[in-house]
Amino acid sequence: MSHRDSPAKGSSESIETLLGIMARLRHPQTGCPWDRKQDFQTIAPYTIEEAYEVAEAISRGDMEALVDELGDLLFQVVFHAQMASEKGAFDFGDVTAAVVDKMIRRHPHVFGDEPMRDLEGQSMSWEAHKARERETRGSGNQAQSLLDHVPKGLPAMKRAQKLQERAATAGFDWSSAAEVIPKLEEELSELRQALEESAPAARVAAEMGDLMFSCVNLARHLNIDAEMALRKANTEFARRFGHMERSLASAGRRVDQVDAETLDALWEEAKRITR
Repeated sequence: MSHRDSPAKGSSESIETLLGIMARLRHPQTGCPWDRKQDFQTIAPYTIEEAYEVAEAISRGDMEALVDELGDLLFQVVFHAQMASEKGAFDFGDVTAAVVDKMIRRHPHVFGDEPMRDLEGQSMSWEAHKARERETRGSGNQAQSLLDHVPKGLPAMKRAQKLQERAATAGFDWSSAAEVIPKLEEELSELRQALEESAPAARVAAEMGDLMFSCVNLARHLNIDAEMALRKANTEFARRFGHMERSLASAGRRVDQVDAETLDALWEEAKRITR
């Protein structure tokens, strides 16, 4: 039976049921030993993992799996809210109230009297609203960097794009993708030079990092999400490599048992078939 076919409760009732389940799991005497033992630090990796599983279901276009994965991600929010409630910090109601307030505040063109903008103008307005919120949260006269609130826990490629986007709001940016390409070529040249000079590993790694950062910058100027683009490339590589393995297995061989020329031919065949 699919999720669509299963009996459904009202949204409010379902949320209350879920909150009740979480409270029982965390009950100090009768709750689950594993759930009672957890704290914010131990649960955070699971929260990140669930977010990735949501993205994976979306990339596959698997709506059935997406229902489950979104539920798992929601459970993570409920878990954090329950732990905060136990500490007297906030509860799930505070979480929902905060996001409702934030969405209304950041969409004055929908909920207020600000004029509607095009997509680019709206993106700039969104960042401006976020900047004002960061200033409001600032501590006294202590200077804050524009980049302070880009989470350090993001995947490196995603964080690179966020850092670049944030810097761009202050005018620190290339004006077009065409201007990024020479920078990309410059970084590649510096990496090649480091390799030719047998430079220390730390320098080679630094040059490689600069090259990757420039690749993200180019992706951003092409309106490509660099993280998702690489995830798709990973999936495509695995699919093509799997085709090579199956082709060889049908002849009783493995990838490590054939020469480079054979592998190249199989790879080109896999590209044609999976394109």
